[in-house]
Amino acid sequence: MSIRDWPKNERPREKLIERGAQGLSEAELLAVLLGSGVRGRSAVELARHLLMEFGSLRALFSLERARFMSQRGLGPTRYCVIQAALELGRRHFREAMCIGSVLTAPEATRAFLMTQLRDRAYEVFCCLHLDNRHRLISFEELFRGTIDGASVHPREVVKQALSHNAAAVIFAHNHPSGVAEPSTADELITRRLKDALALVEIRVLDHFIVGDGVCMSFAERGLI
Repeated sequence: MSIRDWPKNERPREKLIERGAQGLSEAELLAVLLGSGVRGRSAVELARHLLMEFGSLRALFSLERARFMSQRGLGPTRYCVIQAALELGRRHFREAMCIGSVLTAPEATRAFLMTQLRDRAYEVFCCLHLDNRHRLISFEELFRGTIDGASVHPREVVKQALSHNAAAVIFAHNHPSGVAEPSTADELITRRLKDALALVEIRVLDHFIVGDGVCMSFAERGLI
């Protein structure tokens, strides 16, 4: 049966309008993004099948592009819709970070970094550039590596910080292994960057490592 034939109060779009997005199940929310089903399956049934097949929204959304598009009922158009929705969510979160001091809301900072970095299959080194009131100026991905690591160049970090007129910075990178423990190399590059930025009077406030459900702070460990 097509969703058009369902009672009005059971259709995902109508339910969303009436109750708000929080009133929908994950399958119903995914169905809204998919827009339609496939032969023999409504959008909700397709969404339920995909969630059962991959176990969770996170697993589904973390699929490599080719594998995602190869699934029956998906393809390039729906891949683009999902990726656009995810990026809009990240940017919405980023705008909220610009309103107040990053340091007055450490849990919000952690949550933000988790949304940005947790599911990357490769290591990414990023920087939050802050003004003199510790409000976010920009969040930038500076270096991208393999699953084993990223080469971080202090000269480029200093150049970018100066271009944003940053008064302070917070570094962040992910460990694709999921283990958010700092390596000797992580500690060494943090000291090098801190020393380089001190020469131009830019403070390094923290360095976060994002793992699987964990976001470790150098400052809290006394490593910075």
